[in-house]
Amino acid sequence: MSQRSCLSVILAAGEGTRMKSAMPKVLHAIAGLPMVAHVVKAAESAGASGVALVIGHGAEEMRKAAQKFAPKAETFVQEKRLGTAHAVLAAREAISKGYDDILVMFGDTPLIDAQALAAARQKLAAGAAVAVIGFRPPSPTGYGRLIEKGGRLVAIREEKDCSDEEKKIGFCNAGMMAVAGKHALRLLDKIGNKNAKGEFYLTDIVEIAGVEGLDVVATEASFESALGINNRAELAEAEAIWQARRRREAMLSGVTLIAPETVYFSHDTEIGADTIIEPNVWFGPGVRIASGAKIHAFSHIEGATIASNCDVGPFARLRPGADLRNKAKVGNFCEVKQATIEEGAKVNHLTYIGDARVGAAANIGAGTITCNYDGYSKFFTDIGEGAFVGSNSSLVAPVSIGKGGYIASGSVITECVPDDALAFGRARQKTIPGKGKELRARFASAAAAKKKAAE
Repeated sequence: MSQRSCLSVILAAGEGTRMKSAMPKVLHAIAGLPMVAHVVKAAESAGASGVALVIGHGAEEMRKAAQKFAPKAETFVQEKRLGTAHAVLAAREAISKGYDDILVMFGDTPLIDAQALAAARQKLAAGAAVAVIGFRPPSPTGYGRLIEKGGRLVAIREEKDCSDEEKKIGFCNAGMMAVAGKHALRLLDKIGNKNAKGEFYLTDIVEIAGVEGLDVVATEASFESALGINNRAELAEAEAIWQARRRREAMLSGVTLIAPETVYFSHDTEIGADTIIEPNVWFGPGVRIASGAKIHAFSHIEGATIASNCDVGPFARLRPGADLRNKAKVGNFCEVKQATIEEGAKVNHLTYIGDARVGAAANIGAGTITCNYDGYSKFFTDIGEGAFVGSNSSLVAPVSIGKGGYIASGSVITECVPDDALAFGRARQKTIPGKGKELRARFASAAAAKKKAAE
């Protein structure tokens, strides 16, 4: 099957009115990633080389979002909503390119397992024309039943059309299917709309293919994998399922989660073996943690890189651009943003480090802040190797503290400190009337000039 080409047609045109949101339903996130992006990832993991997104409501917003999670995807607009087969045919141009397999999927089924998609493709490789993905819900009520005879799928029967005997069938339609590319357009074009709603139903492809004598089969996915999202309550349920899967994955790969149910991962969180994560830790997108780190309770981490044997928290916040090198320490009630904490450096408590470098083995005292922002622009603070910054110090950027420099507690440092020097920055208060207004005007003018130069 590895030689077979595959196109995934993902139906994402639904308005999702039950979400009670101005945003297209499929852009609502699971683990920090739009649910339709989870579907794209599953299709790619199952071997799909092409992606066709069929969109409708919020088309422009969908296109912009797709540039991030599926930059090579083709988008097709379903102008009128006339049923699932009509939606698939909106991607006629992509389907006609001659792919061996066509996967038809839904953008609101973010938990779909790539293995279930691969199993359906295997059936096509073995000669089937259509492979429908089914599942067994706790209660089949409300779902279309898969009617099988002699190992072949002969029909998908909506519950209202089922006989009493057919209603007992627990094997239900998940909506997704794989269709052999050489038959796809011909079968889809034969689907009619002679029904109560006047719509073109994809499920009719089963009987149409059967009449042609083509092989139609069903494969089975787990109930969780087939779960569709229609409202925010179901979105939360899907999030819980995704998180439970990811926690188990992490623990089986050698990560210790002391209270697994209280730890929340993002879709791209990477954690090395022998890392210990205490309760109530939240990982946003873009976090990479090497082996042997310890993340203490109630820490909030996003966009950060944490090297081996680092110690973070409790109650620490690492924001995007935080880069902790080997054996670095960021303690309780500390915030780090766009800053490098080099090997063995300590930022222990009640401290803000932003737009900065803290050199190896440096020690940052409690209550220290880098004053990196004047209301208009950001500036950099460089703290050298082995420097000691006393408690309650303010480092007014741009400024540098040399290697082995020593800052007395309670200092406001506005000038660079040479290597091994001791600096005091304590002064009596001096108030200059009107100076604040003058500074704002000057800073605003400089920022405007900088912006104009960049344009």
